[in-house]
This record gives sequence, C-alpha cells and structure tokens, in this order.
Amino acid sequence: METRILGRNGLRVSALGLGCMGMSDFYGQRDDAESTRTLHRAQELGITFFDTADMYGPYLNEELVGRAFQGRRQQVVIATKFGIQRDPNDPAKRGVNGRPEYVRQACDASLKRLGTDYIDLYYQHRVDPNTPIEETVGAMAELVQAGKVRHLGLSEAAADTVRRANAVHPIAALQTEYSLWSREPEDGVLQTCRELGIGFVPYSPLGRGFLTGQIQQFEDLDQDDYRRHTPRFQGENFQKNLDLVARIKDLAAQKDCTASQLALAWVLAQGEDIVPIPGTKRVSYLEENLGALQVQLSPDELAQLDDIAPKGAAAGLRYPEQMMRSVNG
Repeated sequence: METRILGRNGLRVSALGLGCMGMSDFYGQRDDAESTRTLHRAQELGITFFDTADMYGPYLNEELVGRAFQGRRQQVVIATKFGIQRDPNDPAKRGVNGRPEYVRQACDASLKRLGTDYIDLYYQHRVDPNTPIEETVGAMAELVQAGKVRHLGLSEAAADTVRRANAVHPIAALQTEYSLWSREPEDGVLQTCRELGIGFVPYSPLGRGFLTGQIQQFEDLDQDDYRRHTPRFQGENFQKNLDLVARIKDLAAQKDCTASQLALAWVLAQGEDIVPIPGTKRVSYLEENLGALQVQLSPDELAQLDDIAPKGAAAGLRYPEQMMRSVNG
C-alpha cells in the first residue's frame, strides 16, 4: 500500500483512508457485523487510516471502531473529532462547542469509547464562532503535552483560521469536503495548507455516493437517509448532477475502471499531500475503491475531467442552507 505523510511532524498513513461515519449514522440502516468485517478487511488490504467522530451515532461509531481494533491498535491510525454536539434524545438538534473545558471533556470521552489511551489525530469538527480558535487549539495542544493526542487537525476551517491555529500548535491535517463536484478548497485553502506544510484530508470524495453512479433516482435513498434533505439530491438538481455523473462514467468506461475509481483517482492526483477518506460499510465497495490506486490519469485525462466537472459544476448546495453556515469557519 502506498503511504503519504500528513503534516510536518510526519504522520504517515495509507494513501487512501476509510471514512467510518456511514457505518453508524446518516446513510440508512446499521449493520455492525458487516461494518466490522469491512474495517478488518480494510486493514488486511493495507489501509491504516480510519476516520470517526464523537457525533456519529452519536457515540456509536467510536465504539464500533474501538471494538474492531482491540488487539490491533498499534497497526492503525485513528482520527476522531469533537466540536459538534448532538442531543442524544433528538440528534437533529446540534450546536458547536470549542470551549477549552469542553475540549478536555470530549477527548476523555472519546478515549474511553475507543478503548485506547491515545488518539493519533484529533480534529476540531467545526470551528466555534463564539470561541477564539487560539483558545480551542491551545486546549488541544495541552492534550498533546499530556500524551492523550499525537497530532492535531481542523475540519471545514477557513484559510485564515488555519493560519491562526497553526501559529498556536502545528496542525497536521485539514479535513474538508473535496471531490469532482466540491472543488471549493482550491480557492485558497489548499494553497494555505501547502504553504504551512499541512496535509489535506478530503471527506466525501465520492460526493456522498453520487459520483459512484449507483444512485439513479431519489427513491434509491432509504427513507431515513439524510441525503434526502441535501439540495444536490433534490428536484432539478438531481437530474443535472446525474448528467454530470454520466460523463464521468463514460470516461471511466474508456479507461476500463468504475466511476468511483476514476473520481478517487482524480482526488489522489491532486497532490502527494492529499489523503482521501471515502466511506463505506460494505467490503465490496471498499475493494472497488482501493482499485483507484491503480488508475493513472494522463494530463489529457485530467484536463477532460476539469472540463466535465469545473468549479461550481454541481447543482445545489452541498449541505442544507443552515448547515452551510458552519463550514469554512
């Protein structure tokens, strides 16, 4: 398995990670047995980088990951996140908390759920507009000094926020949505990360499954699938985005690979400092995604993909409007 390094302090991970969110929340029914098989198979195939968060479930995903890697902890890099608070009695209710006292509490709770005494990469999930980033990262740095956390990260932070955070303590990675239909990080964030020596971890590199070509109609989504409430999966936007995916599938067919593999290969080709974390809860999709590492894109093919999916090509916001207020903070 190819490896890549996140941050100047040298966090080495597999070139492709695994996003674990959908195993426990948001994308229909859970199947912990199949998810555990997927986690184990990922490790067998060389994936070392696994991404979770306390708000997935809430809490259930960290527990799942922790159970799966008991006895295997030294062979994996576990990233988790804090900062989005959900009400266990009504998970639709949520807020953002970056206060120092909460950072410490959240870390201890995650360590317990994960069944470990350290977190490899600890992200602030969303920037708290009511707490200066210097205070939040200062508390995160204390966790590093205490040996509870090894590397720090941010998620969905704006370029200026990243600079301010990195001035307090080295940031190893910035996690933000990035794919052929979400190219906003190219407008300054990626450049800032490279200037500061910060790795970049794209989540949803397959457009929440849309870029796989497997979703052909709105009814393909389970009734409890949160994508039903996402603008890109609704109304006219859905059909426009299907047209975009059809062109990606055509190019993939020419290269004898799947649309998923082509979309992931594009993300991987954007730089050696980029480590995408496609999510799945099924072994078959995991194995398909890993095939992206064998797909080489020529300059002409990269230009074709730029033509198919330039910035702003996707129809609709990537989150509902109220959730968009919490990104790029």
